[in-house]
Amino acid sequence: MGSAIACSWRASFARPSNVLVLDEPTNDLDIETLELLESLLIEYPGTLFLVSHDRAFLDAVVTQVIVLEGQGIVTENAGGYSDWIRYLAQRKKIQANKESPVSAASETAGTNRPSAIKPRKTQAGRLSYKEQKELETLPDTIAHLEKEEAELAQTLADGTLYRNSPDEVKRLSQRQAELTHQLEQAFLRWEALQQKHDKEP
Repeated sequence: MGSAIACSWRASFARPSNVLVLDEPTNDLDIETLELLESLLIEYPGTLFLVSHDRAFLDAVVTQVIVLEGQGIVTENAGGYSDWIRYLAQRKKIQANKESPVSAASETAGTNRPSAIKPRKTQAGRLSYKEQKELETLPDTIAHLEKEEAELAQTLADGTLYRNSPDEVKRLSQRQAELTHQLEQAFLRWEALQQKHDKEP
C-alpha cells in the first residue's frame, strides 16, 4: 500500500505545475511515505495550498498558516502551526491586558505630578513617560494591523485575482509580508515593555 502511494506521489510531482492543492494528504500514510511526501512538498517550487489536522506535518512543510477563526474572520500568520499558537497566545495576553479595568485614580495619579510630564532621567526597571504611552497604544496598533492583515488575506483568498491581476497579487503579497513583520515587531515591543512594567515596584 505504501509503495503504491509513494509511486503515485512521485508521478504527480513529475508533472509540471505551479499550484498544488492538497486536502488531508497524510491520512493513512505510513512513516516512510509520510517522510517522502514531506520532502517532495518542501522541494516543490510552486505555491502549495494545504488542508491538514496533522500539526507536526504543517510545521515541517508550510511557511504560512491561514486560519478560519469564525464569524467571517480569516487570519494569515507567517510560519507553521506552532508559530500560530504562539502568536495566538500573545494576542490573547495583549487583549486581556487591554480589557483589564484601571481605576481613574491610577490613570490620573501620574499626570497630576509635574515630574511625570517633564523630561527626566528614568530609573532602571521603570517605564519612562514615553514608554508608558507606547505600552498603552500598542494594543490598538496591533488590532489595526491585524484587521488590515485579515482583510488582505480575504482579498488574496479570491482565486480569480491570481488569474486576472497577477501584478496586484504581487503587490498585496508584499504588503502582507510587511504586515507580518510589523506585527511581529509590535508583539515583541509590547512584551518587552509589559515585562518592564511588571517589574516596577
